[in-house]
Amino acid sequence: MSERSVQLHVNGQAVAVAAADADMSLAEFLHERMDLTGTKVCCGIGVCRACTVGMRSSQDALMEKTLACVTPVSAVANQHIYTVESLAQGARLSPLQQTFLESFAFQCGYCTPGFLMAATAMLEHLKAYGADQLEEAIDTWVGGNLCRCTGYVKYRDAIRKVAQLHMKGGA
Repeated sequence: MSERSVQLHVNGQAVAVAAADADMSLAEFLHERMDLTGTKVCCGIGVCRACTVGMRSSQDALMEKTLACVTPVSAVANQHIYTVESLAQGARLSPLQQTFLESFAFQCGYCTPGFLMAATAMLEHLKAYGADQLEEAIDTWVGGNLCRCTGYVKYRDAIRKVAQLHMKGGA
């Protein structure tokens, strides 16, 4: 492979990215090369955050959120990328996905993958927050995600429910 080729991991799978694809946006690469279409592109400039994916610098590092529509593949070399497709284990939804479903936390669903991935990253960082700081954590991690159907209340309720269980060691 040439100097511009990129190695990364996507949903636990090692991926070698051809040099010709190194300048693609991560969202485009996920869609076009990996056939992972759960990551949505809406605004294309990183404002709406529908394209949020998780990223770890190593397999056991805490997950951070990344805007896939404005991040070139070359910027995530050697990183571990997680898309919404990584959340379920076979037919079993993650606790967050299940709670979103049970809470009717989405309407059209277009922004849902971005909310799920931002909230998933937040759950990994909850130890840095006290129980009285849960709303601050939700604001910090998910507050910038936009929903065109204005489903914020149900999203926040579902995230809060899972976060409270997570803080108690139950999720």
